[in-house]
Amino acid sequence: MNRGVPYRISRLGEGCAVVSFGNEIDPALNERALSLARELTESPFKGFQEAVPAYSSVAVFYDPLSVNFKDDKDPFQKVCGVLDAALAAASGFPSADRRKVEIPVSFGGESGPDLGFVAGINGISEDEVVRIFLDGEYRVYFLGFLPGFAYMGELDPQVRAPRKETPRTMVPKGSVGIAGSQTGIYPLDSPGGWQIIGRTEITMFDPDAEDPARLRPGDMVKFTLADI
Repeated sequence: MNRGVPYRISRLGEGCAVVSFGNEIDPALNERALSLARELTESPFKGFQEAVPAYSSVAVFYDPLSVNFKDDKDPFQKVCGVLDAALAAASGFPSADRRKVEIPVSFGGESGPDLGFVAGINGISEDEVVRIFLDGEYRVYFLGFLPGFAYMGELDPQVRAPRKETPRTMVPKGSVGIAGSQTGIYPLDSPGGWQIIGRTEITMFDPDAEDPARLRPGDMVKFTLADI
C-alpha cells in the first residue's frame, strides 16, 4: 500500500478503531481496506480481535485491557500507532487471491417479482434488464447484513433501482436483489427491501462448511442464466 495514501483513524467506543480511506464506493479504496484487514489478520497485534472491512474503511476491534498491559497510555492511541505501521506494511491482494465466481440465476416470475418494476423505471424491457445485468462483472466489496450477504457493485446505470419503500417481511434465500448501484444475494430467508429480479439455487451460506460464506471480499462475480 502506498504510504502517501490519505486515511483517518477514529475511535468507535472503547474497543474499536475505524480506519477510513474515504466515503464512496470505489474499487481502489476498497482494495486498501481489504489489504489493511488482511495485514492485521495475518500479523495481529496484542489485544487484536477482528478486522472488519467495508466499502472504504476497516473497523478494527481490540481488547483495551490487553493492549494497555504495561502503562496508563490510552489504548486507542497505542492502537493508532500500530495501525500506522500496518498501513505502511499493507499491500494489495495478489491476483491469486482475487477469485472469479459464476452464479447461475433464474430471472423474473416467482423468482424475480420486481424485474418488471426495474424495467419500468428504467424505460427498458425485462429482457434488456437481464441482458445488461448479465453483461456486468461485480466486485464483492464486503460481507454484512446477514451471514454471507455480499455487497456487490457497481451496476450499470440502466438497471439501477431504489430500495422498496416498504420492505418485504420475507425474501427467500438465493434471491438476487438490486438497491441503487449495488446487487446482492440473500443467503437466508429474511426480511428485505431490495428489488428482487431473480433467484439462484447456489447455497450462499452453509454454517457447517469449512468456509461458510460462498463469497469473499475481493471476489469478482459473474451472473449467468440458470439451466431450466
